[in-house]
Amino acid sequence: MSRPLLPESRVDPAIREVIAANHRDVIDEVEAAIAAHAVVVVGMKQNPFPRRARKALSAAGIAFKYLEYGSYFNTWRRRTALKIWSGWPTFPMIFVKGVLVGGATEVQKLLGSGELSRRLAEAGGKANGDGRATAAKPAP
Repeated sequence: MSRPLLPESRVDPAIREVIAANHRDVIDEVEAAIAAHAVVVVGMKQNPFPRRARKALSAAGIAFKYLEYGSYFNTWRRRTALKIWSGWPTFPMIFVKGVLVGGATEVQKLLGSGELSRRLAEAGGKANGDGRATAAKPAP
């Protein structure tokens, strides 16, 4: 896969650290969740698609970690950093065994085909974490 990213050689050295550090805390938080849980759902309040994905995963008995970053009215800069980092344009962002699989529509397809259960079984079972969805608190 090739996605267009501005090459570092075309970024002035004086601003490279600003770009690298832009909301790095939220990216690190998502990376830590991905490392610790088989399934991670990254979403936001008021958006029905993260809710739909969580409902589908729960109905299938698949435990997941849920991270929530604001609503349509706040925290958009932090969410934009996640979109730039992942390349995925919408929420939720769903990771299975560290791999971005897409959003609610894609996870419903994986559930319907049995592919999600297969991927989790290959990796040692579908249970992970404490089985409860928990939300991350956005930084001020």
